[in-house]
Amino acid sequence: MRNTPPTDLSDVEWTYIEPHPPAPKGLGRPRTHDLREILNAVFYLLKSGCQWRLLPHDFPRWATVYWYFRTWRMDGTCERVNRAMRERLRVRLKRDPQPSAGVVDSLPVKSTAVGGEEERGYDRGKKVKGRKRYILVDSEGFRAQSQSPQRQGDGL
Repeated sequence: MRNTPPTDLSDVEWTYIEPHPPAPKGLGRPRTHDLREILNAVFYLLKSGCQWRLLPHDFPRWATVYWYFRTWRMDGTCERVNRAMRERLRVRLKRDPQPSAGVVDSLPVKSTAVGGEEERGYDRGKKVKGRKRYILVDSEGFRAQSQSPQRQGDGL
C-alpha cells in the first residue's frame, strides 16, 4: 500500500478519463502497469515539478511513465482527454460544449542568459526577461482545442 498524494485521481475522475487512453494493440507483451497509476505519476510530476528520474518509487519506473506520457502526447490522447474534460465542464456550466469565441492569453516565461540571446525579450509590465508563451482560451479560461499539428518534441 502506498501513500496517496493529493494529485492521485479519485474514482469519479478516473471513470471520466478511463475510456480515452488507447487500448493495447494486441501484439507484444501484455500490460503490467495499471494506466491509472501511470496517470497518477504524470499528475504528481506535473504538480510537484520534479524531474522524471526523481519520481518516488511508489509509482512505476520513471522510464515507463515517461514512455506512456510521450506516446499519449504524440498520438493525440492528451488532446482528446483535454477536449472531453473541457466539453464536460462547459456543459456543467450550462454552456455550449464547443466554444464559439476565444481569447489569446500570454504568459511571460523566464529564460536563462545561456544561448539564444537574440531571442530573449523583456516584459516591462512584469519586469521579466525571457519569452512569452501564448495560449488560446475560451470565455471560461479553458484551453481551446489546438488546430495545429502536434509537435514532435519530448518536452512537457
